[in-house]
Amino acid sequence: MQDLPSDRDALQALLDFHVEAGVDLALDETPHNRFAEPKAEPVKQAPAPKASPAPPAPAPRTLPRAAASAPEEVASLAREQARHARSLEELEAILAGFDGCALKFSAKNLAFADGNPEGRVMLVGEAPGADEDRIGKPFMGRSGQLLDRMLATIGLDRSQVYVANIVPWRPPGNRTPTPQEIAICKPFIARQIELASPEFLLCLGGPAAQNLLGVKDGILRTRGRWFTYRTEDGREIRALPTLHPAYLLRQPLQKRLGWRDFQALRRALDGRE
Repeated sequence: MQDLPSDRDALQALLDFHVEAGVDLALDETPHNRFAEPKAEPVKQAPAPKASPAPPAPAPRTLPRAAASAPEEVASLAREQARHARSLEELEAILAGFDGCALKFSAKNLAFADGNPEGRVMLVGEAPGADEDRIGKPFMGRSGQLLDRMLATIGLDRSQVYVANIVPWRPPGNRTPTPQEIAICKPFIARQIELASPEFLLCLGGPAAQNLLGVKDGILRTRGRWFTYRTEDGREIRALPTLHPAYLLRQPLQKRLGWRDFQALRRALDGRE
């Protein structure tokens, strides 16, 4: 090791040399052999907080067992549940909780009924459309407006009639309900008619007439003719098939036939037919 100079000038010159070389800070008074010192322990960093586990992805919506069962089994379940209803309010609640029809899972709302269940006339169509699905009541769109006008021509309105559909949920894209879907929903509309107990039943369109009255012919051959609808408890209701308002919107020249049918209903209400 180099000996430090003894005189002041030489010491000052040495300090100036170190400053010029960039050494401007003294760490200790004596030199240390850093290579002989033990290695410093690495600074331990605090462990990063564990991220909360991501919530599990929601399970895909699946149909209950009833909807995946054979249609005959589901229809049997529907008949059993419909029989338990002692009022229209109970029937609507049972139907709202019924998971056996897959249409329930694609529809927005249950379109159970509209109007007055104590009215003398009950009108039954096939299935709700987009407007009915949005509002949750049958015959709310253009066909419903036409139906209201047709009722008005014979002095009736929704406060005097009861309106429903065979299928209470809208099929996707307004497609026709399948025979299986109709078979599943039919026990509920049958019980609905039974509980409402109307004096007259107006079947709007071929599907309603065929499924409620058991006729095989198309609506143009059956419309305007009186039939008998029998409830499960043995009551008989006079039933009249007529053209569906949606059909009349597409075929306006056929409105004259619908007019005749509604006039026949008016005569029956008045005891003249």
